[in-house]
Amino acid sequence: MDSSVGLILILAVLIGCSAFFSATETAFSSINNIRIKNLANNGNQKAVLVEKLSLNYDKLLTTILIGNNIVNILASSIATILFVNHFGNAGVTLSTAVMTILVLIFGEISPKSLAKDNAEAFAMAVAPTIWFLEVILTPINFLFGQWKRLISKIFGAGENRGITEEELKTIVDEAESGGEIDADESDLIKSAIEFNELRASDILTPRIDVKAFEIGTPTEEIIEMFLDSGFSRLPVFRDTIDNIIGVVHQKDLFHAIQKGDVHSDINKIVSPVKYVSPSMEVSELIRVLQNSKTHFAVVTDEYGGTDGILTLEDILEELVGEIWDEHDEVIESVVEVSDNNYKVLGSADLEELFNIFGEEPDADSPNTVSGWVMENLEKMPEVGESFEYKNFHITVRSMESRRVSEIFVVRTPDTDESDTEE
Repeated sequence: MDSSVGLILILAVLIGCSAFFSATETAFSSINNIRIKNLANNGNQKAVLVEKLSLNYDKLLTTILIGNNIVNILASSIATILFVNHFGNAGVTLSTAVMTILVLIFGEISPKSLAKDNAEAFAMAVAPTIWFLEVILTPINFLFGQWKRLISKIFGAGENRGITEEELKTIVDEAESGGEIDADESDLIKSAIEFNELRASDILTPRIDVKAFEIGTPTEEIIEMFLDSGFSRLPVFRDTIDNIIGVVHQKDLFHAIQKGDVHSDINKIVSPVKYVSPSMEVSELIRVLQNSKTHFAVVTDEYGGTDGILTLEDILEELVGEIWDEHDEVIESVVEVSDNNYKVLGSADLEELFNIFGEEPDADSPNTVSGWVMENLEKMPEVGESFEYKNFHITVRSMESRRVSEIFVVRTPDTDESDTEE
């Protein structure tokens, strides 16, 4: 009887050890590496040890699996002895059934569930013990390490790549759905991720929309242009808008008028601009504008003419969304008139329209809705012309200067949905 009690106590300890190893495996595979790194940077020594163990995950996993298999085999052997002593030959079958249930409930499922919910805390708690076991099992870990290298050479090692942009966006979505960040923070992070993909051509104000004046224009006309446009800066050109020579700030103009200098020579208040190519990355462009201490750039085409202009505000709006001041007239590019009916400006970014479609535009698609409509109609559109795109009906509502200024989008019933309802 005494020996049976001793075997039961040993069995309980071994199942506890099995639970320890199972929970440890789950904890280390579930930890938030960023959280652990932050704790380590703040001086948490256990977090430092967890980070060190995680860096060599193969060695860590081998240590855990060796320990787990040793205790499970010992537990099964002791349980078999215990049951055979009490039930004879039937004890083998009973031992297998009982141990399967005990190991599943107390050695696997329960500890793994608990460890997953408290991964970082549990990993830091057991890190010293696991590190000690790694040291003890160093010879065995070395042998298994060599075996892994051999297997990798035979079957070929998998590609070891970093996290992709899409995976990073998924992480942001998961953080938003989990409540760690709000929707605005999520949008800002995604905008920052996509920032490097933008080119100057993606965010410029096209030449046709540029408000500019020629050098020598009467001061009264310049003032009127500032007041009508609401802009704080206007580009200045000589002879043609393809020859922009600088930019005039409204504040400098009014100071010059107050001093009486502007009528004699407006060149005194013309500030230089940066000339950039349409293919320049916005991330590089913002550094160029910062280094040159200017807010204004002229985007030139392949012939040296003006393709458009952009400002530092245009770049910031790609990160934080539209920036309106008290003098701006707020214009919505996409307006839902009624259920499944949308009014869309031709100057709207094509991505805004495709948000309605629930998809992303192709990489080689035009930047604006107007260009996309022309591409689909394959000619210069006329008011009233329409076409179908998937389950959407697009109609040209108005034209301005040989470009589409407004379209109307109607979501038509999806064929699959109609069939299902019938």
